[in-house]
Amino acid sequence: MRGIYYNGKDAVYREDLPMPVRTEKESLIKIHVCAVCNTDKEVRKGYRPDFRGVMGHEFVGEVVESSDPSLIGKRVVGELNASCGKCIYCQTGRPTHCVSRRVLGMANKDGAFAEYMTIDTNLLHLVPDNLPDEIAVFTEPLAAAMEILTQIKISPDKNAAVLGDGRLALLVAQVLSLTGIDLTVIGKHEDKLKLFESFAKVTTCGEKEGYEYVAECTGSETGLPEAFELVRKKGTVILKSTYAGNISLNMSMIAVNEITIVGSRCGPFEPALKLLSEGKIKLPPIELYDLKDFEKAFASRAFKAGFSFT
Repeated sequence: MRGIYYNGKDAVYREDLPMPVRTEKESLIKIHVCAVCNTDKEVRKGYRPDFRGVMGHEFVGEVVESSDPSLIGKRVVGELNASCGKCIYCQTGRPTHCVSRRVLGMANKDGAFAEYMTIDTNLLHLVPDNLPDEIAVFTEPLAAAMEILTQIKISPDKNAAVLGDGRLALLVAQVLSLTGIDLTVIGKHEDKLKLFESFAKVTTCGEKEGYEYVAECTGSETGLPEAFELVRKKGTVILKSTYAGNISLNMSMIAVNEITIVGSRCGPFEPALKLLSEGKIKLPPIELYDLKDFEKAFASRAFKAGFSFT
């Protein structure tokens, strides 16, 4: 089987990977389309130093075998985190924080950058018939953007800023714009910022202490310190970026200014699929490559790049 394998040092293209074999609670998926996430790029930089296996977690595929026979032949997307169901986090309604969770393409579980993969059946979601693979593949990152709305109460009479002008920022900004809030997107690239102009104000220089909510979506270690400069006292910073490495912060300033920090990652799939199928989220097309050209996909400057198997 062909796939992109992380060997502990870097990603390599292989054609000798064994065909995955599902357990009794899993499904076998034939991958149609999968997408490169910034987190995949960070894995190559050491974000998950203990991981060895097939990379990737954003996918659309067809169920070939399943613990639920009614799913066979159906198109699906799937969540990242397989939980144990027994630990304190699983027992208290926080399965994505399971102490022994397996994470697609990142922790103790082969991911989607291959012709086939296995996944816990209860993590699968059916793709609506009207939703093409090339759009459905955005379900996971859109769900992550929607997680913000499950974590904090956004007051639409206040204002918000999204820091960043890339893929994650575009998804987060569109989700926040649906609340009707006064929204500003702060980026570095005027050509990218044009994608935001239909639903938000755009700028390359944000207002210091100008925003009640700041969503940090840069994917860079420089983003969080900048977010703290932009947020108002008693405001909220929403951290969406994940990256390898550590940063230094003035924690006294955070305490004195009573700033709330909310870490945010995985989110609800069904609402994301609904927004995509109703056309309420607008996205540039994904740029698709063959697996053997994975370096081009990882280096692509397109809005989104990935792999097609169809």
